[in-house]
Amino acid sequence: MVALIQPTQVTPNPGSLTIQTVEIAPQTTAIRCLDWDRERFDIEFGLRNGTTYNSFLIKGEKVALIDTSHRKFEQLYLEILVGLIDPTKIDYLIISHTEPDHSGLVKNILQLAPSITIVGTRVAIQFLENMVHQPFKSMQVKSGQLLDLGKGHQLEFISAPNLHWPDTIFTYDHKTCTLYTCDVFGMHYCDDHTYDENLTSIEEDFKYYYDCLMGPNARSVLAALKRIEKLEIRTVATGHGPLLQNYISEWLGQYQNWSLEQAKTETLVALFYVEDYGHSEHLVRSIAHGCTKTGVAVELFPLNSSDPQEVRELVAQSSGLVIAMPPQSSVMAQASLSTILAAVHKKQTIGLLESGGGEDEPLYPLRNKFQELGLTEAFPPILVKEIPTQIMEQLCDEAGTDMGQWLNRDRTIKQIKSINTELEKALGRISTGLYIITAKKAEIQSAMLASWVTQASLEPLGVAIAVSKDRAIESLMHVSDRFVLNVLEEGKYQGLMKHFLKRFAPGADRFAGVKTYPANNESPVLAEALAYMECEITSRMDCGDHWVIYSTVQTGRVAKLNALTAAHHRKIGNHY
Repeated sequence: MVALIQPTQVTPNPGSLTIQTVEIAPQTTAIRCLDWDRERFDIEFGLRNGTTYNSFLIKGEKVALIDTSHRKFEQLYLEILVGLIDPTKIDYLIISHTEPDHSGLVKNILQLAPSITIVGTRVAIQFLENMVHQPFKSMQVKSGQLLDLGKGHQLEFISAPNLHWPDTIFTYDHKTCTLYTCDVFGMHYCDDHTYDENLTSIEEDFKYYYDCLMGPNARSVLAALKRIEKLEIRTVATGHGPLLQNYISEWLGQYQNWSLEQAKTETLVALFYVEDYGHSEHLVRSIAHGCTKTGVAVELFPLNSSDPQEVRELVAQSSGLVIAMPPQSSVMAQASLSTILAAVHKKQTIGLLESGGGEDEPLYPLRNKFQELGLTEAFPPILVKEIPTQIMEQLCDEAGTDMGQWLNRDRTIKQIKSINTELEKALGRISTGLYIITAKKAEIQSAMLASWVTQASLEPLGVAIAVSKDRAIESLMHVSDRFVLNVLEEGKYQGLMKHFLKRFAPGADRFAGVKTYPANNESPVLAEALAYMECEITSRMDCGDHWVIYSTVQTGRVAKLNALTAAHHRKIGNHY
């Protein structure tokens, strides 16, 4: 049994940035940079519980540092590191992958230890050369390669490309049975606990992180899980959030189950992007998130580090293709574009967007080529003219949903026509009211027509709403989000119903031409509504193709005391 050092805290700015150091195994120290107040991670997703950036120091006869931290921790991190070891005594800096939140201080480490050897994949070393702009000693490693630090610390490297960058690699210490995974199996969650002591308190953040970062590469997840299945793993040392030690089999099992479910989906969308160029990956991930809401599988694929045969195989397997325009100067990316054009067929659907990197390949000539080949355009070209905002992210999310819905159209029609005799006819006799759900969060607002609404509790006052997973508003309907439930009036609902039932283009203003005023929670109240209630979401339950969302009611008002709620009657129960 290892005697662990108690965590120590450095708190120069309480409640914002702190650092925790703890011995997690013999001669192995975790340096956990706790970012308590971070509300958003790049453009990909909002944070409810901050995040951490985890780095690790292994002292054998030789010393290895695994990853660094975010640049915002520069002074704090370097002070802690110097307190733990003379930086010139560090022999190796292992880069799990080169995203700035993990490699933001590589240049600082090189200044303190100019003779250090940086260890990483070939792609990672190439990326670092473009990042630090100075010569450095390097060691390119492949899956299965070993690095002996002495004192029993034999490190084995395990390839994990596209999780979630193409340069990702795991490191396994055979002495301590610790697997260092960087982003994989992590979560954006910040608290004082070093380990996963309370599964229930973090499992939602674990799933949310998987959905946003790992789900779009489910096939790569499965490949990585296969590579580590025979390892004895006592600790999973992640790059974000708590380290995993108490429920390792559960966490890895969830990754396996989620990825198998994603990978077996018949319909696949391939999303091509260029790493570290403009906003290519961020925007593509938003589109991928929208696609997954509809139940289709997605696979993110880098254009500038791809084998032509892999590109051809992925295009052949895919029903939909999304391309973030690469730089004109990238010979490899241009070759990949040519491979895609040669491999597509007219039954596929396509979506194009600018990357915003400053030298994008022109979008419209490529669009014309795809149209000439007979491909269907899933959404209008997305043009990036400035740094993407949350509104742009929502537009991309909705574009992905549109693509997924288009690809699922035959299945949807088949489902509507396949009436299960008396059962679905009976289910359709459940009558409901008619409502408009409106929500606003930061710059984004949305709305949907709802009929599956019911009061769910008296103390506290609460309502339950069923929201289809492929609705645009779904991204605004998470725990702690707020919305307004607008009740439609019998005999006066047709105009609002027609407006909110129509198909909106990605990013379109759903309230154009509709009179509204802001509620206390800033969500729009419809001026023509019979009544409204301001609600706050406290829980969500997964119910197949819908979320059932339970919310407490904060306040409300009725416009006409004697008027009735509009009623909704269906004939069958397998569609609205």
